[in-house]
Amino acid sequence: MGNELVINTASHETRIALIENGTIAELYIERSRVKGIVGNIYKGRVIRVLPGMQAAFVDIGLEKAAFLYVADVFDAMDEYESFMDGNGKKEEQPEGEEPVLHPLHPIEELLQEGQELLVQVSKEPIGTKGARITAHISLPGRHLVYMPTVDHVGVSRRIEDEAERERLKEIVEKIKPASGGFIVRTVSEGKSEEDLASGLTYLTKLWEEVVKKNEKAHAPSLIHSDLDVTQKVVRDILTEAVDRIVVDSKPEHDRIVQFITTFMPKMKYSIELYDEEEPIFDHFGLEVEISRALGRKVWLKSGGYIIIEQTEALTAIDVNTGRFVGKHNLEDTILKTNLEAVKEIAYQLRLRNIGGIIIIDFIDMEKEVNRDKVFNALDEALKSDKSKTNILKISELGLVEMTRKRVRESIGRMLCEPCPYCEGRGYVKSKTTVCHELFRELRREMLDIRGTKVMLTVHPQVADLLYDEERRGLEELEKKFKKRITVRAKPGFHQEQFEITIS
Repeated sequence: MGNELVINTASHETRIALIENGTIAELYIERSRVKGIVGNIYKGRVIRVLPGMQAAFVDIGLEKAAFLYVADVFDAMDEYESFMDGNGKKEEQPEGEEPVLHPLHPIEELLQEGQELLVQVSKEPIGTKGARITAHISLPGRHLVYMPTVDHVGVSRRIEDEAERERLKEIVEKIKPASGGFIVRTVSEGKSEEDLASGLTYLTKLWEEVVKKNEKAHAPSLIHSDLDVTQKVVRDILTEAVDRIVVDSKPEHDRIVQFITTFMPKMKYSIELYDEEEPIFDHFGLEVEISRALGRKVWLKSGGYIIIEQTEALTAIDVNTGRFVGKHNLEDTILKTNLEAVKEIAYQLRLRNIGGIIIIDFIDMEKEVNRDKVFNALDEALKSDKSKTNILKISELGLVEMTRKRVRESIGRMLCEPCPYCEGRGYVKSKTTVCHELFRELRREMLDIRGTKVMLTVHPQVADLLYDEERRGLEELEKKFKKRITVRAKPGFHQEQFEITIS
């Protein structure tokens, strides 16, 4: 079964699902009111420099100030080198990645409050944090990524053939302008000099337009907006491995055809307009998978399951045998559950777009050879993930520590919000606990109460408990303080809420 892009377009929202072998692998969502800003270029103004964090906050016209780290400040390689002293060293970087610069001078010597500079959003605002920005501008195209501030030519590490890597690098070095650098993308494998040259010309002209707009603009302002989610996904994901695109909107269908004709004229593809009555995501069975991706428990085919818990800083994944009892011995049962969990974890990380620090608690395995099998299986399963991952070996406790590059919000954070009832904790105090807290508060209040009647207003289920199992506690308080206590149920109250009224 081939791979497909299924696109659902409405006036308020666009959803794109990448289906691999009949299963949804990636989901992209963009809402008209909250459009993605990764890749956008802004002229910003520094509003605060933080020497203690070696970072700065920059106003780029958004609700929250953007965060700029010191390593992302320099706007040109020669400027960076001018700051280097005798002890300065440039870190060696694998081909296919932008060089990481480590300025030796503190940020307060590089930026001042009120200074204007050109920056690009590298990470969406996530949770309570503002956008992450960089002064190292990069303009992605179909075959190349143009880096006008860095003199560097690299080739994607996903192109493994050394001869092909060398061929592509020689072509780019031959046709590129004197300044600026390029990264050759994975889809360029096997492409001709003509294909690369057309993309290079487009990107350099685009940069010239950005420079002109920047010269005329006042900070803060948007200088260049990246493609919308549909065009971005088509540009980055559409390869020979994708057999067809199915879209349920005629205008969007025409836009995609025009985009591919303009920027990918040699691309062989099949694009279909879906015009059935049944919603397109229902037709492909995607709504069920999306709902499943919002749950914390995911069942495995064997009867085991994994629990996924997300916090702002990290994600914890717990593997359990559940109903799976195995056939031979405990170690085999644990190994099979862990290996099955590996595939589901890699799938869920990609589908849910979970990023940052991830801790996986596999079921403890006694044999080191089995731990190696699970680690190697996880490493292999993550190779199809486009987001960069870094995995550490399984510890003696069966834990795997890993990171996954996070650029945009996860599906859970995008589609959900904290529960207003429990305020995002995931639990509320039990009715019994609320009763006992109420008793303690009554003891404090009654020391200063001069009236003879006390009215308790509580949640209906708490009221039922006070009339039944906890009635003895009320009677003891009435006897001790010689006051009458009545209980009133109020349906609109939170389970943890109560009021004490004296009369």
